Amino acid sequence: MQDLKMGLIQTQQFWEDKAANLAHYEAQFLSKIKPNTVDLILLPEMFNTSFSMKASQFAEEMNGASIEWLMRWAKNLNCQIGGSLIISEEGHYYNRFVIVSQDGIESTYDKRHLFRMVDEHQHFSPGQNRVIHVIKGWPILLQVCYDLRFPVFSRNRFLKDEKEYAAVIYVANWPKKRAFIWKNLIQARAIENQTYSVGLNRVGKDGNGFTYSGDSMLVDPWGNIETSFPANKEHFQIVTLKKSVMDDIKTNFPAYLDADN
Repeated sequence: MQDLKMGLIQTQQFWEDKAANLAHYEAQFLSKIKPNTVDLILLPEMFNTSFSMKASQFAEEMNGASIEWLMRWAKNLNCQIGGSLIISEEGHYYNRFVIVSQDGIESTYDKRHLFRMVDEHQHFSPGQNRVIHVIKGWPILLQVCYDLRFPVFSRNRFLKDEKEYAAVIYVANWPKKRAFIWKNLIQARAIENQTYSVGLNRVGKDGNGFTYSGDSMLVDPWGNIETSFPANKEHFQIVTLKKSVMDDIKTNFPAYLDADN
């Protein structure tokens, strides 16, 4: 395991407009990042459409234009890049978190907990499996938005006295009116699992009138908020997940060894 540099893009999104979203990422963020300066770049949930329930209209297959776009930028910046989007597969629609490199698709995770308050469960199929993405020796649990409310699903497991994962990522469209819950649960997931917890959210207003404050953040395994993004503003920042911090908590406070199955 080496230190891991993660680029977080907290941005507004253009409602159900793929071309406008991709152009905005390019002009405001990706074109300004120097190659070889970051290991993994993250985009918000449904990065190319915003949180739309028009699954059949906006779904793509895994060889679609948005995946190709991700791969092109992964090549340009020599890094991995990911976010969630609407994917059609075998007659089902998924809110799928995809991470790619210039070589192809590295990991995919289908959102398990679908947000019934806007009928996401009526338009999408739930994922069935937890997915751990490995980069530079870091095992990272992939999660999407509403998954944050369900600690059993994200509970770290311990195999031969080692943690199953060292970081958890939540990409989201999490409304401003529940920002208090967002910020507290991101921190809670870090504390209870003794891992880094990364929350990446959007800003602005969507087509349904919901407002988003961002409040993206990085919390370390001790529960310290290492980075907190400004609310209601677009912001890009490279954050570092440190091997020394993981080693420190393992040596000095291995509470995970007393965890229940």
